[in-house]
Amino acid sequence: MQTNTPLYTRLSKFQERKNISFHVPGHKNGLLLSLKEWKENLLSYDLTELTELDDLHAPTDIILHAEELLAELYGAKRSYFLVNGSTVGNLAMILGTAYEGQQVFVQRNSHKSIMNAIKLSKVKPILLNPQYDMEWEVPSTISVDMLKRAIKLYPDVKVLILTSPNYYGMVGELAKLIQLAHHNKIVVLVDEAHGAHFIGSNYFPISAVEAGADVVVQSAHKTLPALTMGSYLHFNSNLIEKERIEGYLSMLQSSSPSYPIMASLDIARSYIATFNRKDEEYLRMQIFEFRKELNKIKQIKVLEYKEGAGDPLKITIQSTCSLSGFSLQKMLERQGIYTELADAKNLLFVFPLLKSGMYYPIEEAIKRIKRVFEKLPNDNHVLEDKGVSINIDTNIVELKLSEGEQSLRKKKYVLFDEAENGISAETVIPYPPGIPLLIPGEEITSNHIEQLKKLVQVGANFQGDSSVYKRMLAIYTDKESRRS
Repeated sequence: MQTNTPLYTRLSKFQERKNISFHVPGHKNGLLLSLKEWKENLLSYDLTELTELDDLHAPTDIILHAEELLAELYGAKRSYFLVNGSTVGNLAMILGTAYEGQQVFVQRNSHKSIMNAIKLSKVKPILLNPQYDMEWEVPSTISVDMLKRAIKLYPDVKVLILTSPNYYGMVGELAKLIQLAHHNKIVVLVDEAHGAHFIGSNYFPISAVEAGADVVVQSAHKTLPALTMGSYLHFNSNLIEKERIEGYLSMLQSSSPSYPIMASLDIARSYIATFNRKDEEYLRMQIFEFRKELNKIKQIKVLEYKEGAGDPLKITIQSTCSLSGFSLQKMLERQGIYTELADAKNLLFVFPLLKSGMYYPIEEAIKRIKRVFEKLPNDNHVLEDKGVSINIDTNIVELKLSEGEQSLRKKKYVLFDEAENGISAETVIPYPPGIPLLIPGEEITSNHIEQLKKLVQVGANFQGDSSVYKRMLAIYTDKESRRS
């Protein structure tokens, strides 16, 4: 049995099937990495901190120069290579900015790494619920009015943590939010995992770095041709000290950083830095043609951003024949089309960041997609139950129990319907997108219960406690636990 290599073997067989990627990483199975020598010599580049190869944790030579080129491109005071994904960047920027016991504003539909950083830093989050998009049926972005209301209610809060774009590519009023926060001397930290390419063209939304955020974290591997876990952190603040963030990066990042990942970050920076007008026109046409062909399929609806405020690389569809996004995803996978994300209503494609003349099997992808849908009825079903629009009075939420108070409570499991108005004792994370639906200490509302029921019913996957599949949740009791 020890001769078996189950993971390696499955990967090899998977790639033999000529699947078409509409998911991350952004190099799209290497098709966007045109450097032949890079592909052929990948293993030989897997080196360590030799004399001529610099040190990520104390760069003075080639790594420092590569990071300086990165900072120059994005207009940051200092930029850093991350080899442990945006997760490590989010942890470092929050731990390096906020202090224990401090209240911070946090966008509610943030990635689990943001919520984990909040837990580790022992700050007190004030959750800001985003607006609910009734057509897309997903939480979208924070409004300026929401932030104004939050500042009025909590004038002493001096840190705002945003996610932009959201997983579906929506950016909302990002620049105005940053301007309002800075007017009130609030530090702005942005998880821009899906927006590393925004700097490349006006075809894309404004980057959080360009919009003036204090610290921005980006996953270069999501849309740029970097290896998975390759990310960037940009520091651009006059309000906080970069040394604290650097200290946490040194603690949290691997002491044996991957040179292939760092080299791919260097390549990814050069790739977007040389993205020109001709490349933009070519990409625009490729996306236009892809969307046009999708729009010809009567069994689906291709969603549009309101006022065009979103990432054109993200293409979201819904079924017009009552199928969930999960069902659509499985059907496409049987034809070798792999998408990035499915939810109860939507299916998300991540289009490749093509440059002029680059080949991608788009025609073949359309053929396969049409093959899936031609067998489905075209009943133009009007989807009912368009989600729940959260009342403005509940859009700003404090946790009912702090981290310390939670440690004093016992837990028990109850059925979904018995959990309403209870206090969550677990993190419930539908994955993807990895955004917690509930976090410990948060009051469980009827809206949470309804969303959970829908997600379980349509076959969503969850990270964490498997009790959710049994329609049960862990809640805190009023009784204190005995501490040794």
